This record gives sequence, structure tokens and C-alpha cells, in this order.
Amino acid sequence: MISVTSLFDPIDKDLLTLTSNLKNLISARHPILGAAAEHLFGAGGKRVRPAIVLLVSRATMVDQDITPRHRRLAEITEMIHTASLVHDDVVDEAQMRRNVPTVNSIFDNRIAILAGDFLFAQSSWYLANLDNLEVVKLLSTVIRDFAEGEIKQGLTKFDTSLSLEAYLEKSYYKTASLIANSAKAASILSNVLPEVADNIYAYGRNVGLAFQIVDDILDFTSSSEVLGKPSASDLISGHLTAPVLYAMEEKPQLKVLIEKEFSNEGDIDLALNLVYESNGIQKAKDLAANHAQLALKHLDCLESTPSTKVLMELPEYVISRIY
Repeated sequence: MISVTSLFDPIDKDLLTLTSNLKNLISARHPILGAAAEHLFGAGGKRVRPAIVLLVSRATMVDQDITPRHRRLAEITEMIHTASLVHDDVVDEAQMRRNVPTVNSIFDNRIAILAGDFLFAQSSWYLANLDNLEVVKLLSTVIRDFAEGEIKQGLTKFDTSLSLEAYLEKSYYKTASLIANSAKAASILSNVLPEVADNIYAYGRNVGLAFQIVDDILDFTSSSEVLGKPSASDLISGHLTAPVLYAMEEKPQLKVLIEKEFSNEGDIDLALNLVYESNGIQKAKDLAANHAQLALKHLDCLESTPSTKVLMELPEYVISRIY
């Protein structure tokens, strides 16, 4: 399997600069926020979202260096992503993420919510300072989409009538919107043609959907140590993802267990076995692979560069995480 570290070799220095800048941007303001920032930005995340911004920036700025605005956009993207994770962990009452205690478990929910709010506000301020209205609109949409995704997820817990389309829409709001809109924003800062920007958006949307579907599969196929959080946590919380939606079509008993919210002892284990016995996980893998293939079709608009090559390899990396 390709490692994400070697995949991002062409922008290795850019990512190191990004991490150090992020800590500096946040920690100067308040000791507790500084501690939270150190914890968040040092927690060994893959930095996939800012990496895509930097790769698109380099792939669309052929024969010239990327600008400070491209770099700031990558930092804003990671700030928005991190803010959403902090809020997610509060909503989900999560104790661990990436095998590290969450902000809410170290400080408390109040501080965690304020830290998330601060990161959203800080990212909005830096966004406004890019002085590009189109980019501001794209990234503001993302912040709205996060909230909408969380609300949709909260309202559809244990809802066995959830359709695959509604699941994909929620996945777009929670994951793909940031990847698609920040990638498009990077291309706009490079002054590309509108059709190129639209193709970059479509690439990001499909990579984002593939990424979320793969995460949802890993929730069933990976151990807690690998996930950095308890496995099967989505199903236990009543969040119905692609493997479960497909499994319910084959196993009517699974639907019954979900509708009674696993009220009897042993219900969770029975439900998990039903998912494993079905073709749900395989069908979800096929769905993720389909979005990865769709993503690739939208890169024909870019010139051949080392960064374009990485963008082309990224969908394959996303899918390789499940094998």
C-alpha cells in the first residue's frame, strides 16, 4: 500500500511550513487555545485536505511558485477541518481520536466548543483577508455544510428509511464539501479558466465521497488501535453508513435490531455479524471505487506535473486503505 507520507513527497516542505504556521497562528492568542492547538495540530493527522489544496495550487501554477495566498488557503482549510473535528467529538461524546485524547476529554465540552468556535472564527478572518470574494463564498459554504451535515446526522439516528442518496448527501456535507470547495478555491487563486475550476471541484467532490465511504468501511474492518477510536462506533451510535444500508437490503433482521436501538444484550454483536455475513461491505467498496474512478476523469484539464501525478495517485491511495 502507498504510504501517505511518500505520496506527498513533492509538497513535503510545504506541509512542514503549514504545521508550524498553524501552531503559531493559534497559540499566540490564549494559553488554553494554545494547548488545544498544539494538541490538535500535533496529533499526527494525515493533512490530506491542505495537501490537496497545495497540490492543486502547484498543478495550476505551472513554471511559477505558489503564492502566500495559496499557502494561507491551505492553512485555513486545515483550521476549518480541525474545528469541525472538535465539534464532532463533543456531539459524539468521543474520548479518543487518532489514538490521542480529544479536546473535550482533556479540557471539557465548554472549552472544546469554544476552541472549535475560535478556529472557525479565526479561519473566517484569515479567509476575508485573502481579498477574493469567490474564494470567501466557497469556504463559507463549507462551514454551513458542516453544520447541515451534523444536523442531518443527528436527525437520522437509527432511521432505517435513510436512503443511499441521503447518506451520500450527508457525506458530501461532512467531508467532500471542504475538499471540493477548497481545491476549487486554490485553482481560482491561480486564475484558471472557469471550466478548469469546475473540474477541480468535481475531482475534490468524488475524492471526498470515496474518502468518507472508505472511513465508514474501516469502522467495520479495522481494529480500535488502527482507527484511533472504538470500532463499529457509527453503528452503535445509530449512524447508518453504506455497509449497513446495503446489508439491510439482504438482512431484514438487521433493520429490526436497529429500529429497537439494540435494546437487548447481544444485539450489537448480532447486528455486526449480519453486516459481515452480507455483501454490504463489498458493495460499499465498489461504491468507493466508483467515486475514485470518477475523480480521475476530471484531471484531464491539468498539465503533467509532479503535483498532478500525485493528484492522480490520490484516489488509488484512498481506496488502498481498505485492502
